[in-house]
Amino acid sequence: MAEVGDLVKNITDDVKVIVRSEVQLAKSELSSSAKNAGAGAGLFGAAGYLALNAASLLFLAGALAIAMWIDSWPLGFVIMAGALLVLAGVLALVGKSRISKVKAPEQTITEAKASADAVKQAIARGKTQGALPSDRRMPIEN
Repeated sequence: MAEVGDLVKNITDDVKVIVRSEVQLAKSELSSSAKNAGAGAGLFGAAGYLALNAASLLFLAGALAIAMWIDSWPLGFVIMAGALLVLAGVLALVGKSRISKVKAPEQTITEAKASADAVKQAIARGKTQGALPSDRRMPIEN
């Protein structure tokens, strides 16, 4: 008949093997996912770069069209630049109004403060009640 100590040791060893297997499985799954995520991010970066180049060409084409329409090359580019600055200003104002609507997580902050206060009160009660003899108290680090 097996002793309790042997059973506990066997259970402990089995749990260690299971945990190690799960960690190894997670590593193998995540490494391929990380490679795919990196490749995807690189492709998004390349797409963004190409889109910016295309937008620049469209802005140049627009400036040239305006220049040919009003028969003044410099004025066509100035008008296009002005239109882009107006668009940038409108986008900045819309972005600013959206950012100003962002609120702090008030309930989370309240709960965190309440938890910190409860811990401080528990520590204070423990110190005043002398839960442990003074030579056995564990230091509390701040």
